[in-house]
Amino acid sequence: MKILGPPTLDAFPVLNTHPALLPSFPGAHGVRDALVHGVKVTGCTVMLADSGVDTGPIVAQEAVPVLPDDDEAVLHERIKTVERRLLVEIVGRMAREGWTVSGRQVRIGNLTGGEST
Repeated sequence: MKILGPPTLDAFPVLNTHPALLPSFPGAHGVRDALVHGVKVTGCTVMLADSGVDTGPIVAQEAVPVLPDDDEAVLHERIKTVERRLLVEIVGRMAREGWTVSGRQVRIGNLTGGEST
């Protein structure tokens, strides 16, 4: 894992994924931290990368339930399944429909204010 610096981020928009519902549980141990805190729901986040760690504007999120017998590996695999599908969906939508960023808000599609097709 590498944190990208301003030269790269200024030149290229970069999507990143994280196995938690940010801003909760940032960093390398999001799944473990969610289990330690006893949350009943966690999930995944697709965000635009910025120069921080898991701090970029959120593009999409999806919840994943934490089941009573989950350990870190089992929960992480279930999150990764959702995370991969969500990333593919979001990249496709951004490519087809366009996207804008205003502050921390990312908007996909319907950029003219009219009906989205």
